[in-house]
Amino acid sequence: MILAQFYRAADNRLLGFGISGHADLDEYGLDIACASVSSAVMVTANTITDIFHIDAKTQELENDILLKLKDDPDGIGDKLLLGLLTHLYMIKEEFPEAINIRIIEK
Repeated sequence: MILAQFYRAADNRLLGFGISGHADLDEYGLDIACASVSSAVMVTANTITDIFHIDAKTQELENDILLKLKDDPDGIGDKLLLGLLTHLYMIKEEFPEAINIRIIEK
C-alpha cells in the first residue's frame, strides 16, 4: 500500500508531504496506481522547485519521496500541494486498497 502523508500548519497551509510504499496491484513497472501516484508527485515536486523556484527540501529514495517547503511567502506551494492532495484522493476513489492518505497537523 502507498502511504501519503501531508503536513499541515496550524493556519491550515500545507507544508509538505512524504509518500512511500507500493500499491501492489500489479508487478513493479506495470502497476497503474503506482504510476499515477508517482507521476502526480513528480509533477508537483518539479513544479514547486524548478518552475516556481520555491525553497523546499526534497529527498528521493527508491519507493520514498519527501518534500518540505522551507519558505512559501506567496502560498503557491500550498496550492500546488493541495492540488496533489486532491488528485491523490481521486486516485484513492478508483483504487481504495492501493493508497492511504493522512494529514498530520504540525
